[in-house]
Amino acid sequence: MLVLFLPLFLIFLLIGMPVFFAMLSAPGIMLLTQGMDRDIPMLFRNIYNGIDSFPLMAIPFFMLAGELMNRGGITMSLVNFSQAFIGHVRGGLAHVNVLSSMLFAGLSGSAVADTSAIGSMMIPAMEKNGYTRRFSAAITAASSVIGPIIPPSGIMIIYAYTMEVSVAALFAAGVVPGVLVGLGLMAVIALMAKRYDFPVAGPKQTWPQRATATKSAFLPLMTPVIILGGILGGIFTPTEASAVAVGYALVLSIWVMKTVKISELPGIFTRSAQSSAVVLLLVGAAIAFKTVVSLSHTAEQLAAWVLSISDNPLMLLFMINILLFIVGMFLDAGPAIIILGPILAPVFIGIGVDPIHFAIIMSVNLTVGLATPPMGLVLFVASSVSGEKVEAIAKSILPFLFIEIVVIFLITFFPALSMTIPRWLGLA
Repeated sequence: MLVLFLPLFLIFLLIGMPVFFAMLSAPGIMLLTQGMDRDIPMLFRNIYNGIDSFPLMAIPFFMLAGELMNRGGITMSLVNFSQAFIGHVRGGLAHVNVLSSMLFAGLSGSAVADTSAIGSMMIPAMEKNGYTRRFSAAITAASSVIGPIIPPSGIMIIYAYTMEVSVAALFAAGVVPGVLVGLGLMAVIALMAKRYDFPVAGPKQTWPQRATATKSAFLPLMTPVIILGGILGGIFTPTEASAVAVGYALVLSIWVMKTVKISELPGIFTRSAQSSAVVLLLVGAAIAFKTVVSLSHTAEQLAAWVLSISDNPLMLLFMINILLFIVGMFLDAGPAIIILGPILAPVFIGIGVDPIHFAIIMSVNLTVGLATPPMGLVLFVASSVSGEKVEAIAKSILPFLFIEIVVIFLITFFPALSMTIPRWLGLA
């Protein structure tokens, strides 16, 4: 059944069919051709059943919080904070770009939002400071993948719901991999800065100037502290945390920083609702598809086939990373997790891989795929923001992709990197 599904699904995508309809059409056609047409109504019922979930309400709330933070100019305070501390080193603005993405990741959880928000400010600033436009766009795209890795993360919420694992455990497991990606990118920038004589953004700021920048950024930086502290401390659930994040962003943007007018809220709500609807429809289609997979016993057949190749978990993890990396080149992270999670996760859990560990491997790998040529979504967003061609950005991003691939293999073969914090907190 899987052999039939994937070619059908890819053909539908290539002819321009929206992902939601492609995900339903492929299994629907298979049910018809295999004489299981009586199960087609169940396919459509499960779309609604898949969306009708309290945990999934976290996705629109986190998207709304990110939209409020972005529209409220909070991103600028994070950039100023980053520049105050590391803007004076050689290649400073490139470092600021990465650090700003790491900080913004704790607010939005979206790579696209990161690329748009950080890129619209940093790309022109870096170009004015002497960097090429293609390099500025490339480092923006490369660092934006940190958004869905450092919590909160929409992708991890989707995985947790689809595969019935703990959102809190995934959030805790994503902290170290996200920081590793950020530090790795900054290490590459430091090496390139010496070789290509990158410019210095400005003079070293005094501690009073740094204190002013910290004061301006303090309240936005408290957002991830409130979200994660509340979830991990057992004060509220991830869904309740997302609603708290929206309330905090509203108060911060409208009454404290006064950067958003109440008259602008309908537009912000509309954009967030549209983005959320796309994601939730995909999740509904995924649950329907998952039901078809379970009926066909595809997971059991795939497990038997994989184990016939090798019974060494390390070798199988290496192979699955290569597969996920290739998939990430062509398919967005959300649909890829939705489609492949129910198929691959049972296989690796069955050979002894921790469910949280495999979830992080899959989430990070497919997130990096967002910046991978030829179809990486953030490459196109960076191209739109910068005006640079996608091909030029794709060429300049290769050194940064290399270090992100290294991080993927590190967290794959050294589980403690991602599993230590969840175990300390008793979540794994």
